[in-house]
Amino acid sequence: MQPSITSAPFGTLPDGRDATLYTLTNPSGIMVKITDFGGIITEIHVPDRDGQMADIALGYGRLQPYTDESPYFGALIGRYGNRIAHGRFELDGRTVQLPVNSGGNHLHGGEGGFHRRLWRALPFQEGSSVGLTLMYRSPDGEEGYPGNLDVTVVYELTAEGELVMAFDAITDRATPINLTQHAYFNLAGQGDILEHQVTIHADAYTPVSSALIPTGELRPVAGTPFDFRTPHTIGERIGADDEQLRFGQGYDHNFVLARPAAARASVLAVRVRDPRSGRVLELYTEEPGVQFYSGNFLDGTNTGKGQTYGFRSGFCIEPQHFPDSPNHPSFPNTILRPGGEYATVSRFKFSVE
Repeated sequence: MQPSITSAPFGTLPDGRDATLYTLTNPSGIMVKITDFGGIITEIHVPDRDGQMADIALGYGRLQPYTDESPYFGALIGRYGNRIAHGRFELDGRTVQLPVNSGGNHLHGGEGGFHRRLWRALPFQEGSSVGLTLMYRSPDGEEGYPGNLDVTVVYELTAEGELVMAFDAITDRATPINLTQHAYFNLAGQGDILEHQVTIHADAYTPVSSALIPTGELRPVAGTPFDFRTPHTIGERIGADDEQLRFGQGYDHNFVLARPAAARASVLAVRVRDPRSGRVLELYTEEPGVQFYSGNFLDGTNTGKGQTYGFRSGFCIEPQHFPDSPNHPSFPNTILRPGGEYATVSRFKFSVE
């Protein structure tokens, strides 16, 4: 099979602009569908150990649910992934106030974040890889953020079964930035994800308040239900008597990845295996953290592609800097300044065993 990238109409936005859906296929038949609206991954088709294909990404088969209230299925997130407490932080001696959209806090770039923007899309093919370059200029003041921010995101599907995601940005004023990809996965293709086996290469995590804002502590995972340094199923300890699990209604926490001393080294952060199908998903990233979310707020109200997405029917592994970093000087820096460049690469690798 030859690699290919094709496009098709994907509906019309409320302002009359048209969205497009791009289909990327690699030589082994892995297929990824991405729309220029929100940079959203709508489908990921990969084989099981018997070669049977299934769509392992939660999402919708049409545009309209993505423009309405959606739990960020498959979306590009920015300017700032995860939460900023009260939407407020100090930057160079002045207070910046962002809109709040989640329990009095700012979440995932706000209601008008990158997940609801129409990006300029350029498909490409290089050898046995196919991809999509997405570009967007976020104007000064959009969702309260300072500075014009020029963002480029490149999705590339390789012959080796990797979906590479390269994020780049420059700004003309100091601004926080924390881009991520918010795909929801179910490696079985249906049902819940509680029997998925998860390994997270993290010695610590960032505990949160009842409002899911980091306390500033880096807490060791040893001896807690957050210790995934060896494989555990998602459901094994999710109901444990643990305050952090109660706050998140399950796993909804940032893990501090174990990293070598080399700057920007890409590390294997997460490995997830579905024992029923044999499908394996690995996340490699240059980011210092990953948000592991066990679909605790899915409640059956979202339906798409012939499925109803019930409680814990999908999980997210979002490569990122830490939540609320602008308010925690001890966390890795998330402030981009003029003359600097935000650049980070993450990869989802699909395989079977």
